[in-house]
Amino acid sequence: MSLILTWLLQALALMVVAYILPGVTVASFGSALIAAVILGLVNTIIYPVLAFLTIPITIVTLGLFLFILNALLFWLAGSLFNGFQVDGFWWALAGALIYSIISGILLSLLN
Repeated sequence: MSLILTWLLQALALMVVAYILPGVTVASFGSALIAAVILGLVNTIIYPVLAFLTIPITIVTLGLFLFILNALLFWLAGSLFNGFQVDGFWWALAGALIYSIISGILLSLLN
């Protein structure tokens, strides 16, 4: 039950990001549910590999490169599904930051 509730809250966070940022669009709540699954899969499968491979850059930039990595993966998820669109890198950076904050707040309400 908690997995389904987490999924719904992630989709809600994505809808809020699309409402706040004009460069991030989500077609419907159903599209947000699918996009939340895609974001979850991208962050579970691709992010750890890229984070490991970019350890030297992350160390040199004192961890700031992880923001770039998050934005690129958010942008990638937007390009994989037509119901979820991200218009460019800067919108992806802002969207990833706001999505992290909002989903963190919503998920903290569960505990």
